[in-house]
Amino acid sequence: MADVYDRWHKSRPAKDDKPCGEHTSRTRRMVASSEHGKGKRWQVRWRDASGKQCKENFEKKAKADTRANEVQADLDRGTYVDPEKKKQDFRSFAEEWRTSATHRERTETNVERALRLHVYPTFGSRPPAGIKRSDIRAWVKDRSQVLAPISLRTPWNAFTSVMSAAVADGIVTSNPCHGIELPEPRNAEVLPLEPLVVKALMEAASDRYRAPVRLDGTTGLRGGELFGLEDHHIDLDTREVMVEQQLIGPDKGVPYLGPPKTDKSYRTVPLSASAAEAVKLHREMYPPREMEIEDRTDPRNPRTRKARLMFLSEVNALVRRGSWAKTWARIVRRANKLLEEWGSPLRVPEGTTLHDLRHFFASVLIKHGATVKKVQRLLGHAKPSITWDLYVHLWEDDEDDTADIIDAVLV
Repeated sequence: MADVYDRWHKSRPAKDDKPCGEHTSRTRRMVASSEHGKGKRWQVRWRDASGKQCKENFEKKAKADTRANEVQADLDRGTYVDPEKKKQDFRSFAEEWRTSATHRERTETNVERALRLHVYPTFGSRPPAGIKRSDIRAWVKDRSQVLAPISLRTPWNAFTSVMSAAVADGIVTSNPCHGIELPEPRNAEVLPLEPLVVKALMEAASDRYRAPVRLDGTTGLRGGELFGLEDHHIDLDTREVMVEQQLIGPDKGVPYLGPPKTDKSYRTVPLSASAAEAVKLHREMYPPREMEIEDRTDPRNPRTRKARLMFLSEVNALVRRGSWAKTWARIVRRANKLLEEWGSPLRVPEGTTLHDLRHFFASVLIKHGATVKKVQRLLGHAKPSITWDLYVHLWEDDEDDTADIIDAVLV
């Protein structure tokens, strides 16, 4: 119950207490308390859903009565919010949300960085309830001068998620982010590598990395999926590769095994004859060896176990992002030299990464008549729309024969 108390007078005076010389009442005997004349006279007291006692003081009894009725109504409806929570600044509330939300480790790092660098400088010291739509529009305009449209998505998604959490907690009545439009990112068309360039990259790889590079170009696996393969994931008899996990390399710390990117990323991909031969040779030259690694494929039961990973670094360690970048740079340099020796004018395009072999794999499938659904399944995309958005231009015909088709129907 939310009740109103008179702080300046005792609610249960003793018989020998002297009456208050300043205040009188027709309904009760007024006896000054030790707080008489100090601070605001009227106090609203109640207990929240957890049993914690809360208090608020008011100068006028009418305002105290109104507040008591509001609190009681919120308690009855189950919509009560601690007043101190409403006063909490955005940064404090967002940090509570961020540390309690369930994110992949890489996502958690990106969210922390996005909030710290792009959101807190503007909104960190303000309470969520004090953030207006006009403030957010001004922030979007300001950040658009600094970040590319696609890069703005990370701080924006973090910001809107925090505000949605504030709505769920009753701190704000509605999310002011809703309805605000962001600059549309310009999606550059994927330009698949030329087959000769891919052949040069495969040939340029050292003995240790020739199999994984060929495997990536012939199966379209993501980099993490490739380096997360264990010996039993590749079956040379059936010529299949099973994707059940990926190697995740955080910005800080030791790489670990985690689940594939999405539920659709669990898949089996056929293995070409050349890739099977490359894997067979790799096993002979670099036999899989057991090594301890943290396994987080089941988030509810993380554990450290021994794994027989297929592809390790030159020092028989887990492949880390930094060391792989240096290895890939060497492969690209060698590939360009090979192309030059072969008399080809082609070169490995600047900025090419291992992921471009995945695009190459998709382009070959599309060129040979694969449907959107088939490409989605083999690449492990969450939805066909992702596949379509990435490669729609590859499905288009070289020549527009619309006019001929129409005439063929009507004539």
